[in-house]
Formats: sequence, structure tokens, C-alpha cells
Amino acid sequence: MIPKLKLSTNTQIHNAVFSRFYYTNRINKTTLYSIISPLGNPGTRIEPELDNWVKNGNKVRVGELQRIIRDLRKRKRFSQALEVSDWMNRKGICVFAPCDHAVQLDLIGRVHGFLSAESYFSNLKDDEKTYQTYGALLNCYVRQRQTDKALSHFRKMKEMGIALSTLTYNDIMCLYSKTGQYEKVPDVLTEMKAKNIFPDNFSYRICINSYGARSDLEGMEIILREMESQPHIVLDWSTYASAAHFYIKANLIDKASDVLKKAEERLEQKDGIGYNFLISLYASLGNKSEVLRLWDLEKTACKRYINRDYITMLEALMKLGEHEEAEKVLKEWELSGNSYDTRIPNAVIIGYCNNGLVQKAEAILEDLVEKGKATTPNSWAVVAAGYFDAGKTERGFQCMKAALSVYVEGKGWKPDPKVITSILSKLGDEGSVQDVEAFVAALRTVIPMNRQMYHAFIKANIRNGKGVDELLDSMKADGIDEDEETKEILVCTMEK
Repeated sequence: MIPKLKLSTNTQIHNAVFSRFYYTNRINKTTLYSIISPLGNPGTRIEPELDNWVKNGNKVRVGELQRIIRDLRKRKRFSQALEVSDWMNRKGICVFAPCDHAVQLDLIGRVHGFLSAESYFSNLKDDEKTYQTYGALLNCYVRQRQTDKALSHFRKMKEMGIALSTLTYNDIMCLYSKTGQYEKVPDVLTEMKAKNIFPDNFSYRICINSYGARSDLEGMEIILREMESQPHIVLDWSTYASAAHFYIKANLIDKASDVLKKAEERLEQKDGIGYNFLISLYASLGNKSEVLRLWDLEKTACKRYINRDYITMLEALMKLGEHEEAEKVLKEWELSGNSYDTRIPNAVIIGYCNNGLVQKAEAILEDLVEKGKATTPNSWAVVAAGYFDAGKTERGFQCMKAALSVYVEGKGWKPDPKVITSILSKLGDEGSVQDVEAFVAALRTVIPMNRQMYHAFIKANIRNGKGVDELLDSMKADGIDEDEETKEILVCTMEK
């Protein structure tokens, strides 16, 4: 719950509002946008910054707040965007128009779910329930795959005569795509055209993807030709790239190459994302020469590469098995002056492990450590898995220990259960009690105590002449009952 401000602060806020238009600051001074924009941690609250801005005597401009909300939404910082929007609404910075309520509703749905969005919508006044707010709620239902609610809401919009927009029909096509009902997508496109609602690029692309997902390439080609014939449609590279993806899946190399050429013709000069997509698709085709050609073209067009570009290129080269070329690109990145990004060396590490070159992958990690660069648990775990697959359990064990040593809580990494099972089995059969204790202590920072950990402890204790009664009691206290495997371990290990 956001605490209420004192009356004096409310008065300050109202006095500070003097314009609904965003004023572009042409001199280098602090703005509210410049304060909020860098606060990228999702846990950072924005309201204190807004309050401090007002308390320090600064003016609040509606246009700037709206710009901040747009920017935060674009960067997927939805909680913070909602906080700004909610602050505007509660403090009466401006009278919310239906479009403002639509933004607020969309953000509530993203942050708190569709039930909260429904509640907000139901509390709107009748004149605020327009095609904008109805559309925002529909989009919320679609995003959370609430099929029945979305279709019911859509029917009501049609009854009210406010569903006659491309965006609304695109939402329904997205709903069917998200829920795997691809066969229903073309019917929605047909209904659009029957109601004289012009499909846009996105409409056609959803339909193309629906045919591709069902491997109906003939249907996909019909839609593509129709799209090419529409005077109001300007085809972009992404539509042809989508078609290329499905041709590649069907191993139709010539057709894939043809549409990739069309995609390249529609690339804007500095569209790095477009170059990245085409590079990845040509890598899937196994076409090294086109990958390298586009890489050079991108450098000329975009002047320099950002980290995302290096990741795409390294993944493409590793997919092609072009390890020497990948090493050159990795060196180029190291000399580029770009910020350090663990995903870049990780692309090479994963590629090496996929090709059985585990030692080369570990060498990259060791080199990063020597240079004082950060490594990730996932990088070490991938190498550990590679060693275990190759039967080199000791090296795998050491790499998994390294993975656990750099683990940071809340980062979303979980170790491969197969690797953990192999390590615990090995420690139980061969390791000392101290070895098991050390490994389990590190492992417990990532996953809770489980039966396999206890089994490793039991086997190690019995082999080293120690009792297991306390272990069995702890196991029971943790809600883990003895199973047949536990009993078999107790019997077999004691017999030895």
C-alpha cells in the first residue's frame, strides 16, 4: 500500500502542475526523467523520487510524466510505470482521459493480473468505458490466455460496435496462437476482411505463423502472395524472415533462400535486429558465406557492434562449427571497448561443449577468472555436464563446485539434476564425509535438502565407520521418509 502524502505535499503538487505539454530541456540540467530513467532495478520504488522532486520545489509536467511512463513500458519496467501512473492519478496531476485509464489498466494487468484489471475496469465511470479501456482489458485477457473471458469480452465489444479495429482482431488471432488453436486464426482474418477492417502487417504475420505452425506451407504462401498484392501493405523484413523460418524447418532450402533475399532487400540500413535475425537464419541453413557477408554488411551499416550483435554472431558460428572464426570474433569483442557481458563468452562455452570440446570451454572460464572477470554458475555447470557426459567425473565435480561457489541467490539458475545425481552418487560411493558435507552445504544454497543428499551422507558415513541414526532422524524431520532405495543402501553398505 502506498502511503498517503500530507495535505501540504498535495498542495505543492497541484501548484507545480502548469502544463500538459512535455518541455524538452535543451540545456544540460537534471530533469525528472534523468533521475528515474537509470533506476533499472525492478525493486527500486519511484514514488520517493517523485515526492522529493516536488518537495525540492521543482515543477511537475504532465507531458514529462507521460513520457516517463511510455519509456518504462517500452523497457518492460511495468511495476515502476504503474507506480508513476498511479501517483499521477491519486494526486490529481491531471484528469485521466480514457486513454490514460487504458494505460493504467494495462499496467495493472501486467503487474497484478487480470482479476485486478477487471476490478479497475468495473470501477470506471460509464463514459470512461470506451473502445480504449475495453481494448486494454481484452489485451490483458489475451496476454494471460483467458480464452473464455477474452471471447466473451470480444462478443460484447462487437455488440457495442466498438470492436471494429485491426488491433482488436489482432488480439483474438494472438489468443488463438497463444493457446495453440492455429486453425482458427485464418477465420478471424476472413472476418476482418468481411467487415472491411484492413489487416496490417502484424495481422498477416500472425496468420502466416499459424499456417507455418501447422506445416501448411501452401496456405502460408497464399497469405504471403495476398499480402504482397495489397497496396496498403508495405512488407517488412520480419514477415519474410518468418516464412524463411518455416521453410528451413521443412528443409526447403531454395525457398528459404529466396525469401531471405527479399527480407534483406527490406532491411533498413541501421537495423541491427534485422541483421541479427537473418544471420541466425542463414546459420540454420548452414550457409557460412552468407553469415560472414551479413556480418560485414552490418558493421558497415551500423558503424559498430553492440553486445547483442556479438552474441548472435558467436551463436551462429558455433552452430556452423566454425570455431576459429568464433575465436576471432570473441577477440574482436574483447578489444571493442564494449561493456563486459557474460553471455558473450558463454555463447562460445556452450558451443564448445555441444561439440565435445569441453576442455576448450573450461580454458575460456579459467582465462576469465585469471583476468578478474565474472563467470556464471550456468557456464561452469555446462562444462561440468560436458565432463560427466565424457566420463570425466572428477573434472565435472570440480566444475560443479565452481558453479556453486559463484551462485547468487535469486538469479534463477538451477543445477542440472542429472549432474547433481552423478556427483552425489560418486561422493556417496567414494568421497569422505567431509567431501559430502562441503558439497551439500554449497548445494543447499541453491536447492533444498533432498533424499539424494541424505543418501550420499548415509553411504559416506557407513563406509567411514560412523553411525547414521542422527542422519535418519534429520531425514525424517525434513519430511523425507525412508524408501526402498534407502533400505537397500543401509543393507548393502553394511554388508560391505
